[in-house]
Parts: sequence; structure tokens; C-alpha cells
Amino acid sequence: MKLSKAQYEEIARFLGHVQPTRQSLRRLKERFPSQSQSTLLSIFSQEYQKQIKRTHAKHHTAEAIETYYQRYRSRVMKNAAAPVLLELANEVDFAPSLMARIVLERFLQEQEQGIPATWLAFGNEIQCTWLRSQIIKFPSSKTLINSMLRDPSQIPDGVLANQVYQCTVNDCCYGPLVDCIKHAIGHEHEVLLREMLLKKNLSFLAEDQLRAKGYDKTPDFILEVPVAVEGHIIHWIESKASFGDESSHQSYLQDQFWSYWNRFGPGLVIYWYGFIEELDCHRERGILLKDCFPTDIVTLRHSMAQH
Repeated sequence: MKLSKAQYEEIARFLGHVQPTRQSLRRLKERFPSQSQSTLLSIFSQEYQKQIKRTHAKHHTAEAIETYYQRYRSRVMKNAAAPVLLELANEVDFAPSLMARIVLERFLQEQEQGIPATWLAFGNEIQCTWLRSQIIKFPSSKTLINSMLRDPSQIPDGVLANQVYQCTVNDCCYGPLVDCIKHAIGHEHEVLLREMLLKKNLSFLAEDQLRAKGYDKTPDFILEVPVAVEGHIIHWIESKASFGDESSHQSYLQDQFWSYWNRFGPGLVIYWYGFIEELDCHRERGILLKDCFPTDIVTLRHSMAQH
């Protein structure tokens, strides 16, 4: 679904005044009933991520980290069953999964000074032994923290493990659960595109085949025989299971699309959840935008038959 810049900005302004919750997503759908649910969800996620990036630094100062950690410890001592971390994240307008990461990192730093004997009293010998081994290998490393965020049962403090889990399942834009969903959706649309290419009897090389040939940056599919779409020659197709807003599209142009154009020639980008129509301004230079698989593909075979 293509949106004008004005339509997109109206949605973005609405999102600027609501909390990033599932309730807000329902309100968004009610406010813009003519827009598809998948388009609104993609814009919702992207706008929230922009907001988090703008405020990321202030949440990661030494003072902020210590404040969050001490606030967490104080509240959890009063009521360990309450969603303390989740409520703390909402209070300071920060993503729950990212708040969980901050507190978990601070917790592990504290434990590097020694494993508290109180853990052993609660039957956590195995977890403590495992944590000691991990700390020796890579103290507070990204690998260890990511592993614990994906599987909070690895966290040797049961209360913190539960708090981290609550943050993960209640975060609709960040965290390992969201990452898995995004990866699955992206893969699903690549499979869908592959099936459509096969149905059209178009010969192509997929990204994994191109990597095997030694290419580093590659589109999802390169057509072995170019086709024409809306009067433009297409050598490659890139699938994006997202909405194409200005910031993400400019980033893709710089990091991916122009590189593909330089190496393989003109191509097509499919933003399955729509894009701002004014961004489709590079057709003459060789980058075409669509929000679905094109139905008017002209192949060399068709062209020869017409002549």
C-alpha cells in the first residue's frame, strides 16, 4: 500500500503522542481504518525505533544505569512478583527488552566480583558453576547476555529471570522474540517471491547461490535474463518485509540498493507493506519501487513474440 508523504506524516504525528503498547496499536487501527493492518504495524514499529534511537544515549549513562539498577533492586525486594522491570521501562519511556538488558548487564558486572553465597542456599549450584565458567570465558560479554535474554532460565537469579522474561514477551518492537518474528516474516516473503518467480518461469540466482560465487553484497534474486516492468529494465529484485519510510529507504539506498545498481544494473525493490510514494523517484536512474509482485512483467520471449 502506497501512502503519500502527507498521509504518512499524519500517522507518524499520531504515534508521537501515544505509548508503544498493543493498546496504542489498536487505537492506531481505529484512527486509520482505511490503511492495512500490516502497513500500520510496520510504521508503528519503525517510528518507535526512531524514538528509542533518539533517547538511547541518555539511558546508557553510568548515572542512569545505576539509578535503574538500584530502583529495580529496591522495588523487587518489596514485591518480587510484580512486573518491576516492565513498569520501570514504561515509567522512563524505554523499550522493556532494552531495560532488561541494562539491568542484566549491571547485575552480571556485580557478580563478577564474586558469586553470592545466598544463591547456593537456594539450590543454584549448577547455575553458579555455569556462570563462573562463562564469566571466565567472556565476562559480561554480548554473547552471554544475548544468550540469557533469549533464554532467561540461564540467569542464575530466578527473580531477575522472571522479570527479564516479562519484558521480552511484553515488548512489541524490540527483543529476541520480536527479532525471531521479523526474521520469520522476512524469510516468508522471500519464499513468496521465489514462488512467484518460478510461477512466471523466470530464471534466477538466489542470494545463497550468489554468496557461494563469492559476492558479498547481493540482492535477494538476480534474474539470469532481464525483464521489463512498467517500461523499465530489471536485472535484480530485493524483498523488504517492511514499510518504506524516508529514513529506512535512504539507508537502504546507501548501504544496499546503489551497490546492487553499480554491480548488477537496474533493479526492483518490493516493499511488501507499502512505501511513501514520493520515494519512488529513481526509476530513470534504475531503481524501481513496488508494493507487490508486478503483474505486467515483459520477458524477452514475449517481446520477440510481439515482433
